[in-house]
Amino acid sequence: LSGGMDSATLAYRARDAGYDLYCLHFNYGQRTERKELQCARTIARLLGVRELLEIDLTYLSRFGGSSLTDHRLPVDSYNPAREGIPNTYVPFRNANLLAIATSFAESREADAIFIGVQSHDYSGYPDCRPGFIHAFQRVIDLGTREGTSIRLITPFINMTKQEILAEGLRLGVPYDQTWSCYQDEEAACGVCGACHFRRSAFAALGLTDPLPYRRGP
Repeated sequence: LSGGMDSATLAYRARDAGYDLYCLHFNYGQRTERKELQCARTIARLLGVRELLEIDLTYLSRFGGSSLTDHRLPVDSYNPAREGIPNTYVPFRNANLLAIATSFAESREADAIFIGVQSHDYSGYPDCRPGFIHAFQRVIDLGTREGTSIRLITPFINMTKQEILAEGLRLGVPYDQTWSCYQDEEAACGVCGACHFRRSAFAALGLTDPLPYRRGP
């Protein structure tokens, strides 16, 4: 539960499917961690989750290699002509998150792990692709005790941001209590990839994003 648009929608989707919610929030040294944590706590409270654990993964900021964790690197603005992986990619982050989530799930005898990877992440982030998810399911199956059955559930993996937003509106997700911007915490920058896809989703549905932005589309 990062506090972002996708993870909040995912939590509401899981509750709607009948799951009891045990949530993890990861601090990996990202620029907007203060705001993300605030939003995650709010969403958890509104959902009445069974447990919200805040996990320190700031070793990822010591590794660097991403503009989200290394403040010497400027955050890439959205560029439709960009080729290759944007510098907002945190090296192998989702493998770290899913490994910890698997430990948590097994310790709680949980049935499933939900992660909000989705289609717009494919071209940039290798650890959001279906092949990675399928491989990690195999890791879970091989690496947990006999008799354990934990499904890795990715309901958004073939959905666009617009489709995710439409689902969230149906579920009553309070998007004014979520945060997506990669670089600012008081008002969203309006130009990073996360801001672009979020605002485009609202616009495609004829809606105005409730968050404040420093810069126009």
